[in-house]
Amino acid sequence: MDDSRTQPKTRVLMMPRDTNPAGTIFGGVILSYIDQAGAEEARYQGAERVVTVAMKEVVFLRPVFVGDLVSFYTELVRVGRTSITVRVNVTAARRWDREEDAQVTEAEITYVNIDADHRPTPLKPSNHQDSD
Repeated sequence: MDDSRTQPKTRVLMMPRDTNPAGTIFGGVILSYIDQAGAEEARYQGAERVVTVAMKEVVFLRPVFVGDLVSFYTELVRVGRTSITVRVNVTAARRWDREEDAQVTEAEITYVNIDADHRPTPLKPSNHQDSD
């Protein structure tokens, strides 16, 4: 089994500095980690330098609390000539219930591979890409 599909790209322990006025983790913090995990997958798949061009609707299904261990799992959706689309699934291991992960949200992000002048540039072939 491909270890990249069963292991999270990123795992973060949520801290008090990340809370909103309601006392839960601020959604923007989660969005930032989603973007980072997706970009890491894009690089794994052959991109060198990416910029985010689109993130599909993100619906937060459950709150995240201080002390939760949040995992960001990635999956390749599509590879184009200069762009790559990645799905990120977010789960939280509750600080009081480490036995079960709760799904928090998921997102589909499209990145464009760019050169040093910030122009789109073709992706390099990767040994990790799924062949269809």
